[in-house]
Amino acid sequence: MYSTLLTRTARRVAVASPSSRLAYSYSFSTIPNQGSIPPKNTPHSTATTTASSPPYPGGVLRDSYSCPTDNAFTRFAPPQPGTEQERTGAKSSRDSLSSIERRRRQLGRVSFGLFAIGLLSGCVYLGREWSEDELVLRKSRGETIPDSRWGRTSNRFSSMFDYFSKPIWQELLPPMLPPPHQKPYTLLLSIDDLLVTSTWDRQHGWRTAKRPGVDYFLAYLSQFYEIVIFTTQHHYTALPVIEKLDPYNFFIMYKLFRESTRSSENGPVKDLSYLNRPLDRVIILDTHPEHVVTNPENAIILKPWKGESGDKGLIELIPFLESIGIYKPPDVRAILKAYEGKNIPLEYAKKEAENKQAFIEEWKARGGGKGISSGGFTFSSLFSGGAEKHQPPLPLTYLDAKRREAQNFYREEQKYIREHKGEFDALIEADRQAQANALSGPLWASVAATLGGGAPPPPAPGEDQKDAEMERRTERTRREAKLAYRVWGRGLSTHRGWENKI
Repeated sequence: MYSTLLTRTARRVAVASPSSRLAYSYSFSTIPNQGSIPPKNTPHSTATTTASSPPYPGGVLRDSYSCPTDNAFTRFAPPQPGTEQERTGAKSSRDSLSSIERRRRQLGRVSFGLFAIGLLSGCVYLGREWSEDELVLRKSRGETIPDSRWGRTSNRFSSMFDYFSKPIWQELLPPMLPPPHQKPYTLLLSIDDLLVTSTWDRQHGWRTAKRPGVDYFLAYLSQFYEIVIFTTQHHYTALPVIEKLDPYNFFIMYKLFRESTRSSENGPVKDLSYLNRPLDRVIILDTHPEHVVTNPENAIILKPWKGESGDKGLIELIPFLESIGIYKPPDVRAILKAYEGKNIPLEYAKKEAENKQAFIEEWKARGGGKGISSGGFTFSSLFSGGAEKHQPPLPLTYLDAKRREAQNFYREEQKYIREHKGEFDALIEADRQAQANALSGPLWASVAATLGGGAPPPPAPGEDQKDAEMERRTERTRREAKLAYRVWGRGLSTHRGWENKI
């Protein structure tokens, strides 16, 4: 048996002359199978026929039967690297986009253009000149005020990303009261381990103890300072404690909680630049230095109180704070800087004793106490023989005189509170009862009472009857709808039963 392979190849040969030749080659090759008999020589084993008249002018069509020397499938092999590819003239896929793709590209270009316009407009808006309010606010905080357009743009842009780390308000305290109602200085007090301390055990749970002398500390210093509670606790945990410290709101002017602090990596920070008070007249007492890292020059860091009985930390600090309120220095930060790192109560007591001793010596040097009452002739000396001499009282310093006035004012204020304690308690109870009644009513009435600060107004005449009639109609409609639903349900169950039977 012989197997025959027919291969047909077509080649177009281009020549320099205008004429072209088209040659077709037909090749038959016989491949003997293993174990087969070789073929006999025949006249037609090899034949070549040449066309006598070419079909094209200047061309020759030749048919030949020969054994090919190349592989018949080389035309399907990939092109060799470095060979030049012929341009077929086919249309590129990039030039034949669908309508959806063209619409998508147009939409992308329009979106990019709008984004660029918005970005440019935002940069122009952020680079505008500073307003008067912005200048006043930044000057009060001691912040740098850039003058260039790029500086204003970058400053305003960076301030947009610290929104959640800033205090909730730009000004934590309301504007200052007109004189003489406004106290000259502001005293910020923490709660934890300064005024109170809290402990927990399995038997009693949470228990909070007041520090010894805290009531006198708040009541007495409220004459010289605008006392503000500034705590890192949330209002729902700190407010009950503050109400116990000052139940009648006599001494504590304002209360600032966790939302008034600035967030940082080390925890909440009390940024005094948002306080809306001049920082040269602000003092803050705290037990945690990390809470006052932004304004350490205004801070007095005290040792935390952990419930020790007989503690006198607050009482010992009163003379120092009292002297600032009496002498009224223009900038308290310079005084706090002088006592930085020292035991303030002890150092101030030494300083006050030295000043008092110098005042007495100066008084004596001016001839104080040498009058009649200092040992001169008196009628009592006739009977006593002159053995007894009366020492004149020492004069009071300016600090002692003002301190005596403050003590008298404190006693009068405490007396007034004791005499009217029943009235204050009745007002507090009435306010609490009004809030309970407002919350027990309808929702909108409770909201109105909360926003308006009082109980809702009484209904107009006839409103109760209208409401009762409306309720009766609503109840009647509800019963009719329920009855109709029952009838419809029975009919539906009957139809379903017939369907099952069918």
